[in-house]
Amino acid sequence: MAVGVFDSGLGGLTVLAALEKRLPDVPFVYLGDNANTPYGVREADEIFALTCAGVERLWAEGCDLVILACNTASAAALRRMQETWVPRERRVLGVFVPLIEALTERQWGDNSPPREVAVKHVALFATPATVQSRAFQRELAFRAIGVDVEAQPCGGVVDAIEEGDMLLAEALVHSHVAALKRRMPRPEAAVLGCTHYPLLEPVFRAALGPEVAVYSQPEIVAASLEDYLNRHPEMRGEGGASRYLTTGDPIATGHRATTFMRRATSFEPA
Repeated sequence: MAVGVFDSGLGGLTVLAALEKRLPDVPFVYLGDNANTPYGVREADEIFALTCAGVERLWAEGCDLVILACNTASAAALRRMQETWVPRERRVLGVFVPLIEALTERQWGDNSPPREVAVKHVALFATPATVQSRAFQRELAFRAIGVDVEAQPCGGVVDAIEEGDMLLAEALVHSHVAALKRRMPRPEAAVLGCTHYPLLEPVFRAALGPEVAVYSQPEIVAASLEDYLNRHPEMRGEGGASRYLTTGDPIATGHRATTFMRRATSFEPA
């Protein structure tokens, strides 16, 4: 049994790299739905159907625990999946909650009532579908009160990264940050609400300025999963090397994945 990691494309590899570094003895199976990327411009029902299909494929690989390393899937599909679709003996977890717990300085699993937190003005950068879902604001409201969130849909950034056009991606980041700052001139914190965005974290930081605390997901999610596996050791995989699957072209996907993993990565057809 391995731990499954699902993403709509290649962005989840930023999370997987952090998971493999923090949990070197845990085997992972990564599935990128590269044939259908990006999810961020799709309707919620379509995202739900595609995400369920990807999770089922990882279940077939023996992954009873699956991490949705995709903010769009976590925002648009996860709650519905957990409430109506995931069987009792399996688990599907997202990447939003660990990030919000870090932002609100809560310990993992702290279910106490929402309370005042230090950060009052938060900028959220995410895909259009994630922004439209308002899932970040909903999960934040469970844990904190009095926080103003300004969300910026970052159209085109994921497409540019997936196509390897990092110059275009950087230009789009500067444009999106400028658009947000016109509405929220002085954010205290910025959330990079897409697993592609860690590749552009220095660009976000430069555009936002040194006074803005930037929250990115890979290390936060890795620490959260380590804590979860310590509390649920039956979900921890044993033995075997990590594998990488794609619904797209394995050779082309492997070439593009080197941008994310910074090492040669061989993909298998899903």
